[in-house]
Amino acid sequence: MTEFQQGIFKLVATTSLGRAIVYTLGHVLISMCVVYFLTGASFFEAGLVAVIEPLINGCWYLILDRLFVKVIR
Repeated sequence: MTEFQQGIFKLVATTSLGRAIVYTLGHVLISMCVVYFLTGASFFEAGLVAVIEPLINGCWYLILDRLFVKVIR
């Protein structure tokens, strides 16, 4: 392993952001494969679902969180 690769690995392994990026990339790849195999969609269509679905879920979470904060206060 080169010094550059060791530095990248250390950055990813020791920071929350690095681990979150690796987790998110894995989530997108897994989602893409599931859509591809279950629906027979193309990899492009499966990739769109894999990217758009988490964005929609993030918006839904934001709405729920703001509603929750209003109810608590």
